[in-house]
Amino acid sequence: MGREHWKKIWVGSAGNMVEWFDWFVYASFAVYFADSFFPEGNETAKLMNTMGIFAVGFFLRPVGGWLLGRVGDRQGRKAALTLTVTLMSASAVLIAIAPTYDVAGYGGVAVLLLARMLQGLSVGGEYAASATYLTEASAPGRRGFASSFQYVSMTAGQLLGLGLQIVLQRTLSEDTLHSWAWRIPFIVGALGAGVVFYLRRTMLETEVYAADEDAHADPARGTLKALLKHKREALLVIALTMGGTVAYYTYTTYLTKYLSGSVGMDKPTASLVSFCALFLFMCLQPLAGRLSDRIGRRPLLITFAIGSTFLTVPIMTLLKHAGSFWPALGLSLLALLVVTGYTSINACVKAELFPTGIRALGVALPYALANAMFGGTAEYVALWFKNSGAESGYYWYVSGCAAVSLIVYLAMRETRTIDLHRVGAGERPDAAPAPGREPVTD
Repeated sequence: MGREHWKKIWVGSAGNMVEWFDWFVYASFAVYFADSFFPEGNETAKLMNTMGIFAVGFFLRPVGGWLLGRVGDRQGRKAALTLTVTLMSASAVLIAIAPTYDVAGYGGVAVLLLARMLQGLSVGGEYAASATYLTEASAPGRRGFASSFQYVSMTAGQLLGLGLQIVLQRTLSEDTLHSWAWRIPFIVGALGAGVVFYLRRTMLETEVYAADEDAHADPARGTLKALLKHKREALLVIALTMGGTVAYYTYTTYLTKYLSGSVGMDKPTASLVSFCALFLFMCLQPLAGRLSDRIGRRPLLITFAIGSTFLTVPIMTLLKHAGSFWPALGLSLLALLVVTGYTSINACVKAELFPTGIRALGVALPYALANAMFGGTAEYVALWFKNSGAESGYYWYVSGCAAVSLIVYLAMRETRTIDLHRVGAGERPDAAPAPGREPVTD
């Protein structure tokens, strides 16, 4: 892979990292600021209210996917990526300065809600713009490897958030964290977004997008009307996302809360388990992505779905009785190893399904809808089961979602050999590679 390709991947990934740092620190620091905005009720009820606002961000993701996907298809991937990080910076600032219940009553909740709505709009477009950019910017036989850096950067953002949390936990008192120090990560996120804004202003457009002259002249480019011509692919994105997004959010953003709230670990130890597991998970992504360039996308997706369907219940059950660091880390790693079969390649699989003129919107809107329905509600559903005294019901819910996706993975076509240039010219994504454009596999 040439130096220019690496530069594109780096710039796209750096912005994605900051986007997801801001997105995930809300979830990881919720245990500290829930009291500031919802002073009444037990701890689980407070977290449910706070995570309910977290879920609102997911429900705005389809709107963001539509708006920013349209920008990405009509104005370019660079324009969409620059706009997403601008919105994310604004949302981080709002959370950092949001007044507490003691200062403004539920006015602080309104500010928090507005910030999460902006985050939802931003991330709704960020995923698709980033997935499309990384897929199009890579060499033909390295799309799985290159696009895997989307989850490398997403996980790096979460690791930075967890790392900051661990540092603050070990240097500040519990009262200080609950009082004001929970604002620190949102200030950091806003500053990081400013740096990435500059990087994205100077980034290069992808060759696939720039070369698609016919699509540039199409007035329907990036519109819902154009997307409706690809209903099959859009429904496929929703179905193949369902199991993956529930499993991913279960073992990433919800894991720390599960370890502290259900397993009974102290918060610093629970955060350290999540940090170590996520670091190794991040390192696995390029390896799995490269493997998919050699053997195909379907084998990895099918392996994930089988593992998640049949191993979720035993892993979560054993994890609940893992009272110390090492057993919890081992089980968390096993779960994330299974999830890697989805996370490492899902970006390129979705991007490979659509023509260039509708690729950003085609990935953004269906994926955001699936996340709103399943990913964004995962933590709330988990806490609902716990509050109802039937926490194990959530384990079966995760397994059931994975089972639905397994059926889709078994029925779908392989996308590894798709030629993005031919798809951009209007041919179906399941067409064979054109002569002279066969993917390079070495």
